Amino acid sequence: MNPESEVDETSHNWIKIAQKGYIRMGIIILLNKKPSHGYEIMKEIDNRTKGCWTPTPGGIYPILRDLEKSGYIKGQWQTQKNRRLKIYNITPTGEIILKQAIIKQTEIFTNMSNLFNEFTRDVLNIETSTPLPNIPLPFSHFLEDKTNDKETLQHLETHRTHLKESIKTIQQRLKTIEQRIEEIKKQQSKDNKKD
Repeated sequence: MNPESEVDETSHNWIKIAQKGYIRMGIIILLNKKPSHGYEIMKEIDNRTKGCWTPTPGGIYPILRDLEKSGYIKGQWQTQKNRRLKIYNITPTGEIILKQAIIKQTEIFTNMSNLFNEFTRDVLNIETSTPLPNIPLPFSHFLEDKTNDKETLQHLETHRTHLKESIKTIQQRLKTIEQRIEEIKKQQSKDNKKD
């Protein structure tokens, strides 16, 4: 395996591990809004993340069982349209855990956003006229109420504009770095010829 594909695989695995934790949190947030069964939760996660997270029954139901075993949610069998479904509700313990987890995760992501901005400024030497966007909370889609298409479009257009500005700044910095690399290589080549 070459180093680049190993890095890609490692980062992909890290994201998968993080997603499992955030899906767990997303489930509790959704159940805090309204009782739901497993399939509804899967569809809601898919809808709210616009297809970025598409959970499967094999991913959701073990989490639901674990949350229920821990006492954070409680499921009750009900019949709806001649089908037996287990409807889950958040428990008072689950509500307490959810509040604490959101506070802690918000602190973590604020700190991560600050580190990201420091890295961009100090390591990449990128100064922007507009502040870089904060890293979004991975579960923010679950906290927001559904928005209409106009609000979603406006949010996406603003995000796109900011990303384009960031890309332009990074491309300018990359061009400067590439020019400096070429200068150093030429100088080294001249120095080697003298020796």
